[in-house]
Amino acid sequence: MPETAAVSPEQAAAETRAWLEKAVIGLDLCPFAKAVHVRDQVRFAVSEAETADDLLEDLIQELQTLQAADPAETDTTLLIHPYVLADFLDYNDFLAVAEAAVEELGLTGEIQVASFHPRYQFEGTAPDDVENYTNRSPYPTLHLLREASVERAVAAFPDPAAIYEKNIATLRRLGREGWERLGLKG
Repeated sequence: MPETAAVSPEQAAAETRAWLEKAVIGLDLCPFAKAVHVRDQVRFAVSEAETADDLLEDLIQELQTLQAADPAETDTTLLIHPYVLADFLDYNDFLAVAEAAVEELGLTGEIQVASFHPRYQFEGTAPDDVENYTNRSPYPTLHLLREASVERAVAAFPDPAAIYEKNIATLRRLGREGWERLGLKG
C-alpha cells in the first residue's frame, strides 16, 4: 500500500477503478461486477477518515446514501478508506463494527458488507498465498451491496459456489508475477 499521505482521494478512486476493471472484471473474479460497472451503477466513495470512529460515520452515511438511491442509478458502493485501517487485523476487527452499523440502521437483509484490503489474508493461508489476491484491493475498501441484487445475480448463475474455486485456479495460473504484470498493487 502506498504512503497514504501522498495519496489523493482522486488517486485512490482511480486506482480502485483500475483494480475493478483489470482484476475483478478482467480476471472474472466476480461474474456479477461487469454488468453494474458498464451501466455506471458503482459508486466510488473515498473516505478521508483517519480514525475508525470517523470511518464509521462515513460508513453510516454511505449506507444511508445507498439505501436511498435508486438501484438503477447506484446499485453498489465501494467505500475506499486509504487513510485508516492499513493494518489488516485492525481492518478485520472493524468489520464487526460495520456489521453492527448495518444492523443498527435496520438494513439487515437489505445491504451487506464485503471486504477488500491490500493485505487481505484468508484464515489458514500464508500472507503471500496467491488465493488471498481474490480479496486484495489497492486500499482498504468496504463494499456495500444490495442483497436483492446479490440474490438476483446468484439466482442467474448456474453454480455460484464454484466461483471461489474458479478464482483460486485463475490466480494460481496467473501467479504473483502475472498479478504484478497487470500493474496492480497488493
